[in-house]
Amino acid sequence: MRRFQEMSRVERNSEIKRQSERYQKYMNMDLRLNMTRGKPGEDQLELSMPMLDVLDSRSDCRDSFGVDCRNYGELPGSMDARKLFGDFLGISAEETIVVGSSSLTFMYDCITRAMLTGVLGSREPWAKAGKIKFVCPVPGYDRHFTICEFLGIGMIPVELSTTGPDMETVRRLVKEDEAVKGIWCVPKYTNPYGGCYNDETVRALASMETKAEDFRIFWDNAYGMHYIYKDVPVLNILDECKKAGNPNRAYLFGSTSKITFPGAGVGFFGASAENIAFTKNQIAAQSISWDKMNMLRHVRFLKDLDGIRRMMDRQAALLRPKFDRVLSVLDQELHGCGAGEWVRPDGGYFITYIGNSGCAKRIHALCKQAGVQLTEPGATHPYHRDPEDRFLRIAPSYPPVEELQIAMEVFCTAAKIASLEALGI
Repeated sequence: MRRFQEMSRVERNSEIKRQSERYQKYMNMDLRLNMTRGKPGEDQLELSMPMLDVLDSRSDCRDSFGVDCRNYGELPGSMDARKLFGDFLGISAEETIVVGSSSLTFMYDCITRAMLTGVLGSREPWAKAGKIKFVCPVPGYDRHFTICEFLGIGMIPVELSTTGPDMETVRRLVKEDEAVKGIWCVPKYTNPYGGCYNDETVRALASMETKAEDFRIFWDNAYGMHYIYKDVPVLNILDECKKAGNPNRAYLFGSTSKITFPGAGVGFFGASAENIAFTKNQIAAQSISWDKMNMLRHVRFLKDLDGIRRMMDRQAALLRPKFDRVLSVLDQELHGCGAGEWVRPDGGYFITYIGNSGCAKRIHALCKQAGVQLTEPGATHPYHRDPEDRFLRIAPSYPPVEELQIAMEVFCTAAKIASLEALGI
């Protein structure tokens, strides 16, 4: 197919008529297809069902250190869990706290505590420092942006590539403005590109000059082992911060939400020993200890880092055909026609579609009208403001492959219609 931009008006009119007739056929199918969020599919959840049999009423509930996990315990979590998930983050058990079931909750708590009391090295609580700001690589994760918006933290969008944010811009922002207190980073299999930060980016983040002495990197390792096509190593941010003389700069977060059961897994937090001591002192006011039975269950089920890798191999085997199908339909339907482009991920949970200017909302509306639910346009940007109305996040993980085929055919038809309309017919 020729690029729409190269067609005459008559040819474009003919093409949009053909695509509109195709779209009407999908409308008549009464579809109910959902690709709104990166939820694991039922087949992925089945992989963790044996974990429910790890503990029963006859089980020895003591960990390998002899601690009875049925009782109150140490605030940072069981040492077995701290070791396992410290290994996941590439840090020591002493630099790790296991924090309930949700890393997102702990991210929110960390920023809330910073607003109320500051972080290690703060002269005052962030809430008393005027209008503070975060650097937000875009496209990015809507939940991060929601935390900032809810707490009244200003957001500065910075362009993200598949190898990390535009570091020239990031360096300038953090060097010039003391109000810039942090940056959101999803370093491995970024949400939504599915790329990984390269060594240059990680070292720059660790070593850059910041005007705010209490600047923090919020390093969300949500997809730390979630490869689909390629396992890409990413430098350890905590190690790089130590080498650069900024040992307290990075906060690391992770969870098993997309390893075992979302919302019923284990969340964990990593930082320097000084930050860990400071954080333990803060959270002691709100908690005695976390759910150690769930920690014990996960440790006995996953066993060690190799056990997590084996689980992620099985997860990847289930996800790969779904991503293959979405990419295949995009290639077959849209390649070379001038109706946008898409990013091929190495891992993670999403495929990013980048349409022509002014088309994302129209594509979303056409898909919704035909019974295909997508993530809202603008979700990839702070305040839901995609300035060129181009980005849409496709989540292939939950629907079966057969449903993905139909959903993507609808999506591509909508993309063609929207692109042709934008050119004028």
